Amino acid sequence: MKTTNRQRHRHAGPFMQKVAFWTITLMHDNPLLSLLRDPYKLLKAAGLKKGQKVVEVGCGPGFFTIPAAHIVDKEGLVYAVDVNPYAITRVREKIARERINNVTPLLANASDTGLPERSVDLAFLVGLGHIVGGQKNVLAEMHRILRPGGVLSVQNNRREKGKMIDEVKQGRFVFTERKDAFFLFTKKNRNGG
Repeated sequence: MKTTNRQRHRHAGPFMQKVAFWTITLMHDNPLLSLLRDPYKLLKAAGLKKGQKVVEVGCGPGFFTIPAAHIVDKEGLVYAVDVNPYAITRVREKIARERINNVTPLLANASDTGLPERSVDLAFLVGLGHIVGGQKNVLAEMHRILRPGGVLSVQNNRREKGKMIDEVKQGRFVFTERKDAFFLFTKKNRNGG
């Protein structure tokens, strides 16, 4: 019987989840990282604006979560999605410490968020490398939850850019522009436009 990425991750066990979490936390919770990678500048390049409902795919320990919450402000909402329970716990701790009320942490696979159809203005992913649930499934889910004309913003520093753009376009998105390290795509409607 063939196992899916989701099943493998679920069965990876708490030890491996903890190792993965601490590895990413060492990088993302390092105070020097904000000096090297300004999350506010990056998120504005990704298209985040005041009042939006956004999905952060693979929030990890929340390096982008808190800045995203500040950018979308009180009128907006950030869904911080991760499959790792340690990441979600860390994000909850950060939003409680900073008294932020516009972040909803979701312990979920990005290929099955449970969010309502057409309920989100923008979804952002930092890289499309090893996505739990599979890239095609994640793209299908992002297409499902984005409102008509919604934006999928992908930061990709490592993969071949042309190949990545083609893969996202196959997920029924139209490439619109590149801003800094982010590639912005618009949700293609059913009738093609």
